[in-house]
Amino acid sequence: MNPKLDITIKSIVHTAIDQERKAILQPLIDFIQLKVIQDTEVNLNFICTHNSRRSHLCQIWSQLAAWYYQIPKTSCYSGGTEATALFPKVVEILKEEGIQIDMIADTANPIYAIKFDQNAAPLIGFSKQYDNNFNPQSHFAAIMTCSQADQGCPYIPAAEKRISVTFEDPKIADDTEQQDEVYRARSLEIASQMFYVFSQIKK
Repeated sequence: MNPKLDITIKSIVHTAIDQERKAILQPLIDFIQLKVIQDTEVNLNFICTHNSRRSHLCQIWSQLAAWYYQIPKTSCYSGGTEATALFPKVVEILKEEGIQIDMIADTANPIYAIKFDQNAAPLIGFSKQYDNNFNPQSHFAAIMTCSQADQGCPYIPAAEKRISVTFEDPKIADDTEQQDEVYRARSLEIASQMFYVFSQIKK
């Protein structure tokens, strides 16, 4: 593991989560725990409007948390109600936090290989609709990460369970002097909560 990422994780795992937020995260914990008990695949599809910021942050930090806590058969995905592109500032901040990200296709909607460790298989990151063939088509939980997607995408027929875990959009800080600070804070907020979720899973 990248030493910088190791430092980031040590900070994440000591971040306190308040009781109100723990209650919001509990349905996600319950879904994962049930799948682990059943010894079946844990498929999580994190969904927001554009699949450019929050849903990718949730996907990446969740997959890292599952790897860190050695929760088996866990695959994390992301999608939007429409496809745009993974926002460059998200890539920049994740690299800063120690995650290896390499662009493997330089297009209007770039494709990235995302790695936590040399021995871990890469995640493939790009913006897509939630029902894209790259994502699971059945036996998955749809986790709504923004209120717009939660309200505007009321029915996902293929989802086994729908769970709302929303975060404020860091986009509010775009084109301001606070952009780096806001994106960094949102990334670490999501990271700490996803690590909390997976820390609660009993194997």
